[in-house]
Amino acid sequence: MYVVIEGIDTAGKSTQLDLLQKKYKEALFTKEPGGTKIGLKLRSMALNGEAKSSIAEMFLFLADRAEHIQEVINTNKNNLVISDRSMISGIAYASTFPLEKMIELNLLATNNVLPSHIILLELSPKELEYRLSQKENDAIELRGIEYLINIQNRMKETILKLGINHLFIDAAKEIKEIEKEIEDFLNE
Repeated sequence: MYVVIEGIDTAGKSTQLDLLQKKYKEALFTKEPGGTKIGLKLRSMALNGEAKSSIAEMFLFLADRAEHIQEVINTNKNNLVISDRSMISGIAYASTFPLEKMIELNLLATNNVLPSHIILLELSPKELEYRLSQKENDAIELRGIEYLINIQNRMKETILKLGINHLFIDAAKEIKEIEKEIEDFLNE
């Protein structure tokens, strides 16, 4: 299985990934961007603003994704792989580009390899506002609630368009309740 945990910042991905690591000790845990040696360099270049055009930045992330699929996902086809983010985030955060074009480019980068299971932790605008008020915000979070909710909606739309086996969870639920829903979904 190739399982992905998705969600905008503060949705609780890290918490659920930590719980999954304790439960699935035999699984390979990875992340996008930066799950490979080249990916770490590409991620650093993109996040440090080395690419001056948004198109160049998008291609850095696509290169990272292509390498990740080749090096991590394809070489572990017979194992349980659990990833923090995937092409779903890549498509959603590239929100200045048309959705269909981003899906097409990401399918090219992944050679049509899709996750077998996607869990999307969703936040309401009110819950997101509360969570952001409890921490120091990074550059993406500083773009605001409307921006992040639009990214979340684009994630959902992408998952549905691709027809991937998915679970949408209200991230405001108790941590243990979310953990149980994820476990049930993975054991179906």
